[in-house]
Amino acid sequence: MLRRYGPLLLFAPASCAAPPKAVPVAAPPPPPVIAAPRPVPVGNDWRDWPLTPGTWRYRAGSPSVAAFGAEFQMRCDPATRTVELARAAPAAGTMSVTTSQEVRALATTAAGGFARASLNGRDPFLDKMAFSRGRIVIAMTGTARLVLPAWAEIGRVVEDCRG
Repeated sequence: MLRRYGPLLLFAPASCAAPPKAVPVAAPPPPPVIAAPRPVPVGNDWRDWPLTPGTWRYRAGSPSVAAFGAEFQMRCDPATRTVELARAAPAAGTMSVTTSQEVRALATTAAGGFARASLNGRDPFLDKMAFSRGRIVIAMTGTARLVLPAWAEIGRVVEDCRG
C-alpha cells in the first residue's frame, strides 16, 4: 500500500499548509486637491468684462419677448407701444443700463420677482441698446451685474413696438 500511495504522501503535507498571509496593500493616494477657479478679474473698462453665461431667446406674439435666461427680459406691449425691461430682483430700485453710447438710470417697480421699468417704444435709448458695440450692462443694487451680448433679439422687440 505504501508503494501504491507512497508518492501521494509526499504531497499530503503541502495540502494541509495554511493559506498564505495576505500582503497588506497600501491605500491609494488621496486625489489631488483642485483649487476652485478664481473669479475673472474685472478691469475698469466694462467693454472688457466677461459676458454673463447664457443666451437670448425671442418669442414673437402679443407681447413679444426677448429673454436672457431667467435673469432679464425685454417685452413689447403693443397696446401701449411700450417696452418693459425686467430684471430678476428681490425688490424695486434703480436699474442702470450701460450701452456703448449712453448710461441710463431707470426707476423700477417690483412685481412677480422682477424689477420692471418701462420705456416708450420710440425712445432712442432702445436703439442704443440694440446697437451697442458687443454688449450692454444691467446693474441693480442687491443683484449680480449682467453683462449681456447685444444680439438681434433686442432690436426685434423694439421693432415690434414701433411697427
